[in-house]
Amino acid sequence: QVQLVESGGGLVQAGGSLRLSCLASGRTLSSYCVGWFRQAPGKEREFVAGISRSGGSTDYADFVKGRFTISRDNAKNTVYLQMNNLKFEDTAVYYCASSSRFIATRPADFGSWGQGTQVTVSS
Repeated sequence: QVQLVESGGGLVQAGGSLRLSCLASGRTLSSYCVGWFRQAPGKEREFVAGISRSGGSTDYADFVKGRFTISRDNAKNTVYLQMNNLKFEDTAVYYCASSSRFIATRPADFGSWGQGTQVTVSS
């Protein structure tokens, strides 16, 4: 089982940028596709972005297309989420997760989860 740890969250003004990192340990991350999810208070966890094992395929939720970019560096066992033009409604706890599928978007398809990192966007 792979262990995941997110970092990079924080407080940013609307229009600003953050880059989240998801560092894996225990097993090589190149064996898994990785997804980023988020959960705001009182809301269900939702898919944000996903990337295949090689990084050749990516998928995004409509509400982040053109603003967020997912990427990975398998040599560093790390997946990134670059978030630009952040909006107040992007405020949430962001989680990364790993899946043995080629690429996945449903939380049920992911077996390992990080503890989350808080992103707060002030308006």
